[in-house]
Amino acid sequence: MTPYQRWTLRTDRTGYTVRLSADGPWAELDAWGPHGVESGPSALDWSHRTHFLTPADAAPAEYLPYGLRPFTGAELVAARPGEERGVWWEFAGVEEGEGSLRLAFTDDVLGLRTVLCYETVPGTDVILRWTEFTASRELRLERLDSAAVTVPVTGAARLTYLTGQWSQEFQHTQLDLPRGTFTMGSTQGVPGHAYAPWLAVQDGEDGPAYGVALDWPGNWHITAEAEPGGFVRVRAGRVPHEGAVYLTPGETLATPRLACAFSADGLDGLSRVWHGYERHLSGERLHRPRKVLYNSWEATAFDVDAAGQLELAKTAADLGAELFVVDDGWFTGRTDDTGGLGDWYPDPAAFPDGFGRFVDDVRALGLDFGLWIEPEAVSPGSWLHAEHPDWVYRIEDRPARLVRNQLLLDLGRTDVQDFVIATLDRLLTAYDISYLKWDMNRPPTERGRPGAGPADRLDLDAQHVTGYLRVLDHLRTAHPHVTVEGCAGGGARVDHATLARTDVLWPSDNTAPLDRLAVQYGFLHAHAPHVMSSWVTDAPGVFDPRPRSLAFRFVNAMCGVLGIGADLRHWDADQRAEAARWIARYKDVRDVIHLGEVRLLGSPRDSTCGVQYDASDGRTVVAALSTGPLDGAPLVPGRPARLRLRGLDPAATYRDEDAGITYTGAHLLHYGLPFAWSAAHDAELVVLTRQ
Repeated sequence: MTPYQRWTLRTDRTGYTVRLSADGPWAELDAWGPHGVESGPSALDWSHRTHFLTPADAAPAEYLPYGLRPFTGAELVAARPGEERGVWWEFAGVEEGEGSLRLAFTDDVLGLRTVLCYETVPGTDVILRWTEFTASRELRLERLDSAAVTVPVTGAARLTYLTGQWSQEFQHTQLDLPRGTFTMGSTQGVPGHAYAPWLAVQDGEDGPAYGVALDWPGNWHITAEAEPGGFVRVRAGRVPHEGAVYLTPGETLATPRLACAFSADGLDGLSRVWHGYERHLSGERLHRPRKVLYNSWEATAFDVDAAGQLELAKTAADLGAELFVVDDGWFTGRTDDTGGLGDWYPDPAAFPDGFGRFVDDVRALGLDFGLWIEPEAVSPGSWLHAEHPDWVYRIEDRPARLVRNQLLLDLGRTDVQDFVIATLDRLLTAYDISYLKWDMNRPPTERGRPGAGPADRLDLDAQHVTGYLRVLDHLRTAHPHVTVEGCAGGGARVDHATLARTDVLWPSDNTAPLDRLAVQYGFLHAHAPHVMSSWVTDAPGVFDPRPRSLAFRFVNAMCGVLGIGADLRHWDADQRAEAARWIARYKDVRDVIHLGEVRLLGSPRDSTCGVQYDASDGRTVVAALSTGPLDGAPLVPGRPARLRLRGLDPAATYRDEDAGITYTGAHLLHYGLPFAWSAAHDAELVVLTRQ
């Protein structure tokens, strides 16, 4: 076997070529880009001159351990307990399959076999990468990243990532990294509000885009290092809560998968690659219509009773809603946020004729029924906590800290998982529930499990993730008719592992119009519209308080999965009639919005922005929104704002039946759609049909 052996993995439009290095026992990236990019000299070749570095430190390596790569960042740090850290491995063979590759390396002195795993995702331009470790002796892994990818750049790399905080998630953020290290992550037991486990890298401002996304709903990091030789090397993986993971002899451990994507069409094209991947993850459930929901939280909060909920349900049904979801406050002991969590039984005082009768009454209105639940949470005064105080995360002889007046169950315990599964089975069997909103409103703080053995030998973060995914997998198999919405205080648990097991995700608790526009703009760069739950409410702006019309709120919410959360009892007849019209329009085009190719037109920083959805049947839907000042007409000369479309056939014609106008593709591409914005007209939904 020559040291220059190469392997190429092919996706729909891209190729990923790996080679064995001539400099040492490791694999290097040879090429990554459009088909054919692997021919000719590699863009990742380098001079092989090193001073105060080793060849491994300078190489575009796919994965290297500390020991071989001592200075510039290693993906693996391992040792036998009490001994020096370091892995020095040798290449041990290759396994090739249809769209898969496995490269094995062994360190016989340490007793570790490491396999670099690659797998293409059919019908997409995504390659999954992960690493498997098998120990023949007891080992301590202080770092166990999933993978590393190398991007060649000619100058400063442009990094795009998604930042925020609670109620301001998924803010589209960019920086140029000429040299140095950029890192982000979470130690909150979930991906978190501050950063999404997603990163894009470009060679300059407008170049082709390389992206990574980590498939892990626990602690994580993504790190990008601009290295001396003109490479940007991105490493990503999970972060053990205890600081290390121990392997016993004969044990095999697999890291989370890192999804790697490329588009020659920059960030806009990269977003469509991610959308295609997430449609693949949805499987057959992709074609299940995401129904227009009404959620009662903002109308009633904890003040839940059958009569009040039915009043809201009747109004929602009259508007055209298809699903009614009762949020927090339906269960015993839940008059505010200080009690009730864990005791998941309907409050008989709130539902005097029985909860089953209430659900039947809602369904008699022609609505599906949904329920909010927070399975990982427990209130200190609940029956559950009194019976099982050992089920919560805690540290012996230390105070239990309350966050949102609640504690967190240790879902890494199988008995806790069994309780959650039994609870969900009971509710979903006893009542005709077709929608479940799973929330999680506090991260783990005192994360311990007294009595379970040496604390530094517990892998609590991974065990919680395993338990969480086990429950979601059970829901999928035992209750396949139930649509599951993922939520964690808004968008704190948005990742591909969660997305593969749910149907929609809640990006943010902030539903104010311009605030939400910014959230959704970032979200759609990384995630598909069919998973983006979005509500129309009356919420005022928090970060951008400028008022917007009801039409703006509807058009904005229609960019994903439409819901309503306003207190409909306070809407007048005109508002209800307008809402009914928007809901009817949405139903006509939601298949285009959820399944079409998406193009983000401008950004919330522009005075006019929008989202374009193109269906294979020739329909194009454009959600256009006015975010800036008006043109001053009629007091001064002005002209309509224009929103240039993309991806159309310039020689074709496109008809807007509502306006009675026919455009050429060339006109829409060059000049764009015209919009005469006014204070009363700040949003529009345009449907074009190719003639």
